[in-house]
Amino acid sequence: MDKKLIINIGRQIGSGGRIIAKMLAEEFDCQFFDREILNLAAKESGFSEKFFEQNDEQKGFLKSHFHIHLPMLADNNFYKSNFSQESLYQFQSDAIREVAEKYSRCVFVGRTADYILRDNPNTVNVFITASLKTRIANICERRGCTEEEARKIIENGESERAKYYNYYTAKMWGYAESYDLCIDASILGLERTKDLIADFIRKR
Repeated sequence: MDKKLIINIGRQIGSGGRIIAKMLAEEFDCQFFDREILNLAAKESGFSEKFFEQNDEQKGFLKSHFHIHLPMLADNNFYKSNFSQESLYQFQSDAIREVAEKYSRCVFVGRTADYILRDNPNTVNVFITASLKTRIANICERRGCTEEEARKIIENGESERAKYYNYYTAKMWGYAESYDLCIDASILGLERTKDLIADFIRKR
């Protein structure tokens, strides 16, 4: 498969979506980008990466929307006086576009990459879900927490993730019409879910 390819993965918390995304990157020999985009955006903007992490897609997006603390790496009066959440999103969007232009084959996880690259004809947009039982079990294993704690992590995290996505895209996070393919990874397991998505991509 030699043609250009951009795979955008949206995912529910605990669904294994990031793992599947990495599998797909290996399957199709793609560059993989998740938090790496934060590094690129931070370098371009002059702000610290920690700042981007604090204002990421699921970390209190609306609470901080008009009240952002600015840890500067360089003296830049324009951003000190005019910086906004939209500016942060623009930095990240520019980084995603630049990466998509630089690499002919890449996988993006979250960060509304499906919307940012909506005019790119080489994109495949996938949303990965899983049963709540599976997601709770995965979070418990990953974080060593109770089921109740895992449930709260999922509910709070997905609430913020949906607000972020819906605000910037005017679409609905997790709704089938927002993607080319939606799949429940708890039915087939991670490996066979990756295989099904890969088969869809090849046929598409």
